[in-house]
Amino acid sequence: MSSPTPAIQIDNLSYSYGSAEAVHDLTLTVPPGRCYGLFGRNGAGKTTTMKCLLNLLHPQRGQVRVFGIDPAKQEVAAKRLLSYVPDQVAFYPWMSVRETLDYLASFRPHWNRKTELELFEHFGLDPAQRTGSLSKGQRTQVALIAAICPETDLLVLDEPTSGLDPIVRREFIETVIGAYQEGNPGNRTIFVSTHLITEFEGLIDEFTIVDQGRSVLTLDSDQARERYQKIHARFAQAPPELDLKAALRVRRDGRELELIANGAGPELLERLRQHNPEELSTQALTLEEIFVATLKS
Repeated sequence: MSSPTPAIQIDNLSYSYGSAEAVHDLTLTVPPGRCYGLFGRNGAGKTTTMKCLLNLLHPQRGQVRVFGIDPAKQEVAAKRLLSYVPDQVAFYPWMSVRETLDYLASFRPHWNRKTELELFEHFGLDPAQRTGSLSKGQRTQVALIAAICPETDLLVLDEPTSGLDPIVRREFIETVIGAYQEGNPGNRTIFVSTHLITEFEGLIDEFTIVDQGRSVLTLDSDQARERYQKIHARFAQAPPELDLKAALRVRRDGRELELIANGAGPELLERLRQHNPEELSTQALTLEEIFVATLKS
């Protein structure tokens, strides 16, 4: 049985702005029905990757595909299958929120008015307000409504919560993104680029960490939590000098040791047990902790 066509396929993508290389030989595959995270610091190449995917920039090397379609050759066909929320949202400033959404809906074969109404009420937006007078957060909310209501197969989000109040970020993710996937379980795909990883902790199925335009780690989220562990040990006296080279990071504090392990957890635990610690415990790292540990190692 052949595997389904990936929602997104990026192969050896490279793009430079003059002499500044933004993306270098980036390769990743996003299976359909998944929530896939593209993690990186600001300037890591996330937005450039998104723009190549959307044919806003043309790859200088490599290729991108959306459900097997080359956006550079069949742009309309590719864009029918996706919705996009950029990191910087702009609308025609003289239009009202209502006019803006009606205008955007006119380009779509399908538009869920019930979802639109629910999101209007959820965000507390005024349909009569001119988009030119909206705050950055409100513009993001309008863009999210415009992205969710067409109920496309792919939702592409570039730093989608950057313009939202921190208090409503978590609620937005659970209600808006959750509702999008629940509308057609197992078939709708989300590709989200963000450096605010904690907010997406429970939604991300798989992720790629990029740094300086290069992929440094790609993992399934559950596998990542199994592989990356934080080990805490406390001894009766100052801990002995141990061979802990297998740890990504070691922190000593009096009688206590804290280690970050990348797949070497069992080996490190056995080494610590040999010295009879008073206390020895492990816990899985969060995706944000994995992100930090990967870029610091």
